[in-house]
Amino acid sequence: MITNQLAQFYAVNADNYDQVYAQEERFDDLDDLQEMVAELFQGHKVLELACGTAYWTDLIAEVAESVHATDLLPEMIALAETRGLDEDVVSFGVMDAFNLPDGLEGKYTAVFAAGLWAHVKREDQEKYLKTLRSKLGKDVLLVLLDETYVDGNSMVFARTDLEGNTFQILTADDGQRYEVMKNYLTDSTLRKRFATSARQVRIERMEYYYLLSCRLK
Repeated sequence: MITNQLAQFYAVNADNYDQVYAQEERFDDLDDLQEMVAELFQGHKVLELACGTAYWTDLIAEVAESVHATDLLPEMIALAETRGLDEDVVSFGVMDAFNLPDGLEGKYTAVFAAGLWAHVKREDQEKYLKTLRSKLGKDVLLVLLDETYVDGNSMVFARTDLEGNTFQILTADDGQRYEVMKNYLTDSTLRKRFATSARQVRIERMEYYYLLSCRLK
C-alpha cells in the first residue's frame, strides 16, 4: 500500500521516474511489452492507476477509445500533463489507487497499473482485487505490469516481514534514505492470489518484467 515513505520517495524522485525505462538491457522486454499492451487495450475505455509521468499512458492513448490517467501525487500528474497527449482521448486526475471513489462502475472497460502491484501487501492482495471488482464492476479487463527480480540489477532486500513482504532501502534525489516495500511475485503466487477474484488469468514473464491480464469475476 502507499505509505508515507513510499509517497515521499516518489514525490522527490518524480523528475527521474522514467529512468528505469532508459536502461538498455531492458529494451527488448519493453518492445515486447509495448506490443502486448497496445493489443490488450485496443478500443477500451481505460482507467489507469498510478500513472506516474504517463510513460504507458502515451502508448495506450494511441489505441484506446479513452484513458483517464490517475496518480496519488500531484507532482506526477503535473509532469504527465507536459507530454501534450491528445485531450480528446486522455484526461488526468489525482486519485488514490487504494481509496477509489464511488461512481466508477460502468465508466471503464479496462484498468491498467504499472508498478503498483509490487506495493500491495501480500496479505491484502485478495481484498484489493475484491475492492476493484466492487468499484469497477464485473468483467472489467485488469492489466498489471510489474518487475521481475534480477540478481545484480534489482535492489537487494533490507528485510522481509512475517507475511513475506520484502523491503528495500532506496536513496532519493534529496539524499534521504527511504524504506520501501516492493514484492517480486512468482507466477504461482500470482495465480493463487487471482484464482478467486478473476478469470482468464494470463501471465507473460520476461527477464525484467511480467504482464498479467485477467477479467474481474
